[in-house]
This record gives sequence, structure tokens and C-alpha cells, in this order.
Amino acid sequence: MADKSRYVRFDWAIKRILRDKANKEVLEGLITVLLGESVTITEILESENNKLQLEDKGNRVDVKAKTGKGEYIVVEVQLTKERDFFQRILFGTAAAVTDQISIGQDYGVIKKIYSINILYFEFGCGDDFAYHGVTSFHGMTKKDSVLRYNNEKEERYIAEKTKRMTMPEEVFPEYFLLLVSHFNEVAKTPIEEWMEYLKDAVIKEDTQVPGLQAAREKLAIMSMTQQEFREYRDYMVSVHAAKDSWDTMRDEARAEGLAEGLAKGRAKGRAEGRAEGRAEGIENANRENARKMKSLGLPADVIAQVTGISPEEQKEL
Repeated sequence: MADKSRYVRFDWAIKRILRDKANKEVLEGLITVLLGESVTITEILESENNKLQLEDKGNRVDVKAKTGKGEYIVVEVQLTKERDFFQRILFGTAAAVTDQISIGQDYGVIKKIYSINILYFEFGCGDDFAYHGVTSFHGMTKKDSVLRYNNEKEERYIAEKTKRMTMPEEVFPEYFLLLVSHFNEVAKTPIEEWMEYLKDAVIKEDTQVPGLQAAREKLAIMSMTQQEFREYRDYMVSVHAAKDSWDTMRDEARAEGLAEGLAKGRAKGRAEGRAEGRAEGIENANRENARKMKSLGLPADVIAQVTGISPEEQKEL
């Protein structure tokens, strides 16, 4: 049985509560479920990308952590659409790699990074709600799928460097995408129970899933002070306002773009007219929705992320 009213949503929790090492069991549980092995966080690392002020009702929050094995975990929560999403998560892992090594150090100090991305917006066309990405090497002519070393090289490496050869899967980052809006299942497995909490803040009373047991104790709304509850309520209002603005922008852009595209298509050809009309429609809808979001008091960076209208352009609206 699940309680649908007692727990704060994960995006708020990771912004305000889960950065405390005393609450690390919740994050450890999520990572354990995704990796399929027990994980212990030894250190929570502050990220330069985060702002903890109440005014930051922002688009994205992230937490970096280090495990007992020396590996790094980057957990990011994305609330609204962002251009160049894949490039950004690649930059996040690249930054985590370069942060590990100083000039002149041996590359052997670099540890594996896991990038966990929790998306609260519509993304992609896949039917699943959880995706896993890894780097692999495939033979271009022999079609073998695993990079291997011959015995002589491996023995020499072992003798000169370490106890064993480091394989690619132990070094290259792994990516997890959790698409919250895609989850519509009856929660039966650990990952499904986690997705149910991420989407609806629901946790089963008898849950045995790693992390969710700790979440029942640490993320209960009833344990909030009045001030914390007011801040949480205001945050959720801003989140829903941003989502409504995005949905409005999307619908208006589709309608206007289609209308203009059809009109221009009569003169220039159907394909070209639709493309140009859709682009103009989206631009007009972006500016109109930026005005609406600005009137709601949303931060300029959030408006820029959702509409593509820069803070400088917003001043002219």
C-alpha cells in the first residue's frame, strides 16, 4: 500500500535535503538499484552549477558524490526542456573527469563516472522509462565486440604497472536516463518503485527497496517546519507554472507553425512552406510565452531554458 501525501518530491529533496551526508542512504539506494550492486557514498561534492537560494526555482539541480571505490556519481534533475541536452550531460562527465587529475599526473588516477539523469519533461520517442548507455568498441572488419589484449602485452603491463589490466568498461562513463513522465506502470520491481516515487512522491509502506526505506523517514512532509512547507509549496507552484508555460508554448507553436506553413506551402511548395512557417511560429510562440513566464515572476534563466529567449532579449519584452 502506498501513501500519496506524506513525502516531498525528489527534485525538491535533492535540492534541499539530500546534499547532507546524513541523508546519503536515499541517494545510495537509487544508485544501488540502477547499478545492480551495493554502493556506499563517502563524500558529497558541491557542484558549481547549483544555487541554493529560495529564488532559484530553477530548471536543473545536480549532486556529485564519491563512492567507497573511488568512483564518481553525478545525479542531475532536469525539470524542463533544454537545448543540446546530450552535449550538456557529456560536458558534465568531462568536467568530472578533468577535476580528478592535475597536470603531470598519471592518467591512471582517473576513476569511472556514472551520470544519472532524472528528466521531468517529455523526451525522445522510446516506450521505456529508463535507459542505460555505455561506451563499447566493435571490430570494423572482424566484427568482434570486446577490446582485448594478447597475453604478452597483458603480462608486461601487469609486471610494470598494476595487478591487472584496466578494461574500457571500467573507465568510460555510463549514463542513465530516467524519463519520469513515461512511467505509467504498476510498481512491482525496485526500479519501478523508484520511478513511482520520482513521479508521484509515492512510497509503499512495506517497501524493501534500497533508499526508499530511508526516504520514508527523511522526506516526510509531516516532519517539515511551517517555513519549510511554505517553501516547498511555493516551489511546486513554480514548477507547475513553468510546465504549463512550456505546454502552452508547444501547442501554440504547433498550431501557428502549421497554419503559416500551409499558407506558404501554396507558393513555395508544401515542404519548404511548412518548415519556414513552423520556424516562424515557434519563434513567435517562444516570445509570447517568455512574456507570460516573465509576468509570473519566473527567473530569467528558467525562461531562457524553456523558450530560448535570452535574458537580454527578455528585457525588451
